[in-house]
Amino acid sequence: MIEQGQNLPDGLLSHLTKDGMNEHQTSELFKDKKVVLFAVPGAFTPTCSAAHLPGYITLADEFQAKGVDVIACVSVNDAFVMKAWGDSQNAEHIMMLADGDGSFTKAIGLEMETGSFGGLRSKRYAMIIENGVVTKLNVEAPKEFEVSKAEVMLKAL
Repeated sequence: MIEQGQNLPDGLLSHLTKDGMNEHQTSELFKDKKVVLFAVPGAFTPTCSAAHLPGYITLADEFQAKGVDVIACVSVNDAFVMKAWGDSQNAEHIMMLADGDGSFTKAIGLEMETGSFGGLRSKRYAMIIENGVVTKLNVEAPKEFEVSKAEVMLKAL
């Protein structure tokens, strides 16, 4: 599993916008930026939709006031699902990133296998990334939602 102080491995994440599909290499996406990246097990799932994403939407201005350039949500879903979920949640200030094949999630060692529930998914986590280096990493215990909340990450800044 990736640790604080390590560089994020390079990976490819998809982002669908009104202008079309964008493919981002993480090395370029996080270069020269302060980023809060949080991951959810799945778009449209209960905790993710009721609490995790909404917390970051509500506090987006406060993150930006603390020097955060990008707030991004990643999930092992496709870019169409991530865009639809973001649109349904009014997540206009959140970059909704898709890790369609789970390769980025596996590269950072934060994958979990959920079997028939959904297969390969991401563990729930949040991290602060500064110029590609993980400076803070909070990974949730299974079935928990405490340390990756927007309020917790805002305090960590």
